[in-house]
Amino acid sequence: MAKKHWRDLSPRTRKIILVTGAVDGALKAIALADLKRRDDDEINGSKRTWATVLTFVNSAGVLPLVYFVRGRRTTR
Repeated sequence: MAKKHWRDLSPRTRKIILVTGAVDGALKAIALADLKRRDDDEINGSKRTWATVLTFVNSAGVLPLVYFVRGRRTTR
């Protein structure tokens, strides 16, 4: 199977890729800002690990959502 190039993709596919990348980037930035402002005891796990994973793993927006659901401790 031949490797596809950007010019070979349909306009719809290009738009989906761009929107997904923008959403992922925005969610990562918000998650990293939230992570930075929280104390260590407000985070499930290591802040360093969360920061590393959020920064370097390409997740199409899934990892930032996992952080918001599972990474933060709820205050009661």
